[in-house]
Amino acid sequence: MVRTRSNSKREAASEQNFYSILLPTYNERENLPLIIWLIFEAFSQIEEEAAFEVIIIDDGSPDGTQEAAQQLIAIYGEDRIKLKPRAKKLGLGTAYVHGLQFARGNFIIIMDADLSHHPKYIPQFIKKQKELGCDVVTGTRYSGSGGVAGWDLRRKLISVTANYVTQVLLRPGVSDITGSFRLYRKEVLADLISHCTSKGYVFQMEMICWARSLGYSIGEVPIVFVDRVYGESKLGAGEIFQFLKGLLYLFSTT
Repeated sequence: MVRTRSNSKREAASEQNFYSILLPTYNERENLPLIIWLIFEAFSQIEEEAAFEVIIIDDGSPDGTQEAAQQLIAIYGEDRIKLKPRAKKLGLGTAYVHGLQFARGNFIIIMDADLSHHPKYIPQFIKKQKELGCDVVTGTRYSGSGGVAGWDLRRKLISVTANYVTQVLLRPGVSDITGSFRLYRKEVLADLISHCTSKGYVFQMEMICWARSLGYSIGEVPIVFVDRVYGESKLGAGEIFQFLKGLLYLFSTT
């Protein structure tokens, strides 16, 4: 599904786009080498060669994530991987702001480092954006071949219920408002972040709500979300409470 914006511009066929992947991390030492390898593999599958970089924004992980990142820089090169750490966990939105300072790309890809977002979908995101000329491309678990893997029945019910409630209350114009695997035009991401006030999981919802309100065009790509391979899931009672609180905030303000 696509929302159109009157002043959206399609890239000229000859334009060479550059993609900056913002990868916020916290205790992802075991996942980081694999997600980086998969990103490089995904870009190798794109028919037209695409320039890219990965910016790792680590929030003071105590498990050695930054040391692992330095080893990956030594392997792949500083031109492809950058480590831009912060002293402590400061929120997802500010992680993107921090990463944007160093991004060279005219397009930004945001994704989780815990392998729940498989990089194999990146070529589809890029293709969708080129075909439609849209400002945002977001992964969806609730359309076409999208879905989830590795979740128990309880978590699936929570996710489906949360998505249904957001669709009814917010009418976002996309089938998956809580997803965090997306591609943005760089200037669009910066604009959306400047309007957002939420933190945590609600931040991604607010980004889509603002994109709709500001008239940005949005495309969707079906993805299968896979539960994290290493480490513990960060979804708990606190996150559910923040989701409900944020949902009511967005319902009353957007």
